[in-house]
Amino acid sequence: MAAQRHTASRADQRPPRESLEWRRVLGAMGPGMVAALAGADAGGVAAYSNSGALYGFGLLWTVPVMCLLLIVVQETAARMGCVTGKGFASLIREQYGVRPSVVAMLALLVSNATVTLSEFAGIASGFALFGIPTFVSVPASAIAIWMLTMSGSYRRIEKVLLAISCVFLTYVVAGFMVEPDWAQAFHDTFIPPLSGDLSYLSLIVALVGTTIAPWMIFLAQSNVVERNAREKDIPYQRIDTATGSIVASAISWFIILVTGAVLFPAGIVVKGAEDAAIALAPLVGPYAQALFGAGLIGASFLAACVLPGITSSAICEAFGWERGSDRTWAEAPTYRGIITAILVISAVIVLLPNANLFGIMMAAQVINGVLLPVLLYFMVGIASDRHVMGPYRNSRLWNVLMWFTIVSVTLLTVAMFILQAMGY
Repeated sequence: MAAQRHTASRADQRPPRESLEWRRVLGAMGPGMVAALAGADAGGVAAYSNSGALYGFGLLWTVPVMCLLLIVVQETAARMGCVTGKGFASLIREQYGVRPSVVAMLALLVSNATVTLSEFAGIASGFALFGIPTFVSVPASAIAIWMLTMSGSYRRIEKVLLAISCVFLTYVVAGFMVEPDWAQAFHDTFIPPLSGDLSYLSLIVALVGTTIAPWMIFLAQSNVVERNAREKDIPYQRIDTATGSIVASAISWFIILVTGAVLFPAGIVVKGAEDAAIALAPLVGPYAQALFGAGLIGASFLAACVLPGITSSAICEAFGWERGSDRTWAEAPTYRGIITAILVISAVIVLLPNANLFGIMMAAQVINGVLLPVLLYFMVGIASDRHVMGPYRNSRLWNVLMWFTIVSVTLLTVAMFILQAMGY
């Protein structure tokens, strides 16, 4: 009874506020930034480009909304990692049992493998803009990604990924090059020009799916655990996750801005990010195309680096197998084997002639749409449990935001299925 009273007392006590040390703030930066920016992958660039090409600045208002939802999800995942010292997959198994874990991990494997495949398609398309053929760019990229993920040092991997993230600045530069109507852009960002068009709703669904993906939850929490962050580090991780979400949202805002300012007035419709880059050249100049193409390559490469690793780490954690970039083949054969298999299969399929890449990407979107609300339900249950999180459990406000996210994603997922059935 004494132990139970002690637990309850601890659970009801909020942690004291401490002054932030800026050196520790800078030291904590990384996990949230990588997790958020990895979401702006080939599929994300395509969705943002399509939004601008079809509706101009009409969907810029979704960016701050998605930013808020992303901060809520990423902060919760990072906080859970700091308090428990465990990844999301391990917590699902402990709190909900083996069967839900098996289903979640199977869905995550299929989803992430297909998304990784789309990243290699993005890499191929991006390098093609610079005249580099697919049979050169894809194998070379696959080898480089494999060598990086097998390097054995998480700190080194994170530094390389953060360096790659700098390529996203090309979208910001392109945004100023096209000389958009800034007043109209900011107006549409804060005052939504709503539309009843079904394609408009379909794009909103796509933007939600590309902004908050299931694998990002596992990545955000895993990165914090890899860094050995603890409860005292929560304020610093909050700054990291918020900063990463804001930067990633700013990048998506500029992509919509560029395509909305250039392609929408010209009536040019695009089906992918590479189409947007090609269409920019005759209207703005080759430099804008080059910047857009470089951004596509960087976005795809960054996501391809993190997806196989986070998939393998989550699966191994769920079933108690050895994992980690610092483990050798002998110590963690399953962990390294899953990463290798995902990379090899993805690269080979992209190289196959007549491969239905669009169908595969759509399958991944469907799986993500089904899996995300379920994972968010698991997350809010764990993050609200005082026995797991103690004084760092979700506040009432945070629970309201979490449930708003769950309900919104669920409704949009249902809308996505209906729109796909109707052919939109």
